Amino acid sequence: MDMALPIVNATTAALARVSAAFNAPLARAVVFGVHIDGHLVVEGLLIAVIVFQLSRKSYKPPKKPLSEKEVDELCDEWEPEPLCPPVKERSHIDPAILESAAGPHTTIEGKEVVNFASANYLGLIGNEKLIDSCVGSLEKYGVGSCGPRGFYGTIDVHLDCEAKIANFLGTPDSILYSYGISTIFSVIPAFCKKGDIIVADEGVHWAVQNGLYLSRSTVVYFKHNDMASLASTLEKLTRGNKRTEKIRRYIVVESIYQNSGQIAPLDEIVKLKEKYLFRVILEESHSFGVLGKSGRGLAEHYGVPIDKIDIITAGMGNALATDGGFCTGSARVVDHQRLSSAGYVFSASLPPYLASAAVSAVNYLEENPSVLANLRSNVALLHTGLSDTPGLEISSHVLSPIVFLKLKKSTGSLATDLDLLETIAEQVLKEDSVFIVASKRSTLDRCKLPVGIRLFVSAGHTESDISKACSSLKRISASVLSDHV
Repeated sequence: MDMALPIVNATTAALARVSAAFNAPLARAVVFGVHIDGHLVVEGLLIAVIVFQLSRKSYKPPKKPLSEKEVDELCDEWEPEPLCPPVKERSHIDPAILESAAGPHTTIEGKEVVNFASANYLGLIGNEKLIDSCVGSLEKYGVGSCGPRGFYGTIDVHLDCEAKIANFLGTPDSILYSYGISTIFSVIPAFCKKGDIIVADEGVHWAVQNGLYLSRSTVVYFKHNDMASLASTLEKLTRGNKRTEKIRRYIVVESIYQNSGQIAPLDEIVKLKEKYLFRVILEESHSFGVLGKSGRGLAEHYGVPIDKIDIITAGMGNALATDGGFCTGSARVVDHQRLSSAGYVFSASLPPYLASAAVSAVNYLEENPSVLANLRSNVALLHTGLSDTPGLEISSHVLSPIVFLKLKKSTGSLATDLDLLETIAEQVLKEDSVFIVASKRSTLDRCKLPVGIRLFVSAGHTESDISKACSSLKRISASVLSDHV
């Protein structure tokens, strides 16, 4: 029926023109004494055509059905589409397997190595106070909570941890998430919706990218850590655009960028936020417990009042050496997430012993501020030691615990660059027992920044650990990059 309609319409149009010709005075005839007008002939033909078209079958089955042999042959030749694309040779991941705690020193294949691959910034992995708090919590609450926070998964230690973080940072309230990386990509879609505008740094890591994607907002990227680019982007979006004034607008940045080790200039960002009336979402997974006089993060580091930042998120798996994450801000910001954030509403709550460990870690930081001085001393020492590494240059900030080394001269191919860096990392581990990692990126990661080698500095590293890493990297990079220097 559907196939016949276009033909019928075309036939009707053609016969209408013919009918007009037949309706002329000369187009009349007398048949057996009966006067017949031309339009009656046309209408008769039209009815015949319509009946013919409607009576036709839209599908004609084959006159001769396939034999069983032909069916079997077709089935043998058929290849279904793969559930996932084939894995390329370079995409295979074969990471080193740790056989002990991921402290400043760990064990790989039965050999003790110096560990610069774990973000154990305060050296709290294996800390006795954290272990004791976990043991006590396990004895009291068991391992898991077996329910989301809104469905009998809230335990008193969760509330203690939320209050502790809020008091430590000086914010009205905070909210816990059970998985660190899910914190930011649950928080962003909870506040940013379709039709909103998000201006984000092009260097944000994958978890932030995923949050931007899930929000379905209009996302505009500015050049990495470039305040002139941010100002220009905000100006273009708001200048003479009355529609922009009526929708929600956000700036999304990381305090310390995982993909570069750079530190965001929060003082300038806040000025631009206030000038163009945007809100700021700040991801502090690598600065909480690290930056600032007492480890309170980027706001303390720049002397910016904490209430100038609308939403702050952080994972607790780095400086605090536990797991999970949190978001902090005003009471309205926190309360909104308790009903609207997918990672909070639908996930089983953070295991109680991890919340206890987080409370103990913050207490340790408050009681031992000297740990921050040790961390910064180690960062400065590593910067100095790696400043003249052949073929590599440091691109990270001097206060960043992520010391990021990139190639001085790129080969022009991301894959080739990564191969060179991974070769260096593998030889450093094999020959000198120093565990470092290249910044691999998945196919989902849309970051365009150069790849490099990341060294995570810990307050628990000794001078000899740092000296060993520097001398090994210099020697092996000189050998591997001899043709690229």
